[in-house]
Order: sequence, then structure tokens, then C-alpha cells
Amino acid sequence: HCIFAKLLGEKGYTGKVIQDLLNHSTGENGIYIGVQNLSYLKRGGRITPMAAAIGTLLQIKPVLAINEGGKLDSYKKVRTEKQVREAIIEGLHQTLERLGDPEARDCHIAVAYTDNKEQAENFREQLKAEFPNRFEEEIVVRPLSLLISCHIGENGLGAAVIKRPKELN
Repeated sequence: HCIFAKLLGEKGYTGKVIQDLLNHSTGENGIYIGVQNLSYLKRGGRITPMAAAIGTLLQIKPVLAINEGGKLDSYKKVRTEKQVREAIIEGLHQTLERLGDPEARDCHIAVAYTDNKEQAENFREQLKAEFPNRFEEEIVVRPLSLLISCHIGENGLGAAVIKRPKELN
């Protein structure tokens, strides 16, 4: 949303109008985050110690989604880093279909990470190949906020797709 806020400001919109526009578009996005280590979800009370033990034994890596209401939910459970990336890409495609923009021409795509920027940069390159016709802005890579990172743990990787406000068309 920061990129869109900047662009709206450059078009002369006031801070209050920008805030209202971006708050109104909350359901016009999809956010997916892969978790590599269940211990942080257990410590934060998101999963039970038993679920963490079984998931760790089975090498489960959950992919979480932030739904339209802003709630963090389980999206998929996978077992490898490659499957985490595939699940995130699948989620992005589903969001783009829901938004009526399957080629991501009118959406912004971003990558987020907890502590492994190189991993995130590599994922950005994978997303560039996956969405070659996307809008002209670069796929940005940013660290996840501390609030989210403390629940995700190391090597967390995520991506988001955000619909471009119609006021920027």
C-alpha cells in the first residue's frame, strides 16, 4: 500500500483521502506467508505444543494467508521450501483470479521475508518469471514487520498481491 499511497500523493490526493481509499481496498489483496519452524507459532499460542511436535516430526511447513477480514489463517501445509513457494504462487494466482486480473497487469506484487534477504531476492526472480506481463512497477522486496516476524521465525517468506486503486488508472 505504501507505493500506492506515494503515487496517490503525487497525483494531489490528501492524506485523509489516501487513507480512506486504501482502507476501502483492504479486501482487494492477498497475502501469503510460509513458515519454516513451528516453534514460533507454538510460543505465540497459535498452535498447541502437541500440534507443533507432530508438525515438526512430519516436517510440516504451513503457508498462512491473511484473509479479507485481516485474520491470519492456515492456507496449506507443505513439507519443502519448494512447496512453500509453489503454494504462495498458487495463492497469488487465486487472488488475481478473484480480483479479475489473472495476468497481474493492474496489481502490485511484493515479496516479504523475516531474515533471509537472499532467499527473498531469489523468490522475486521466480515471481518475475511467473508474472511476466505485470504492471510496470518493480516487484519490491521488504522485511516483514517485527510484529509478524516474531510469530513466523527465521527463513519466513511471503508474497502479496494488491489491486491498484482505480484512482491511479
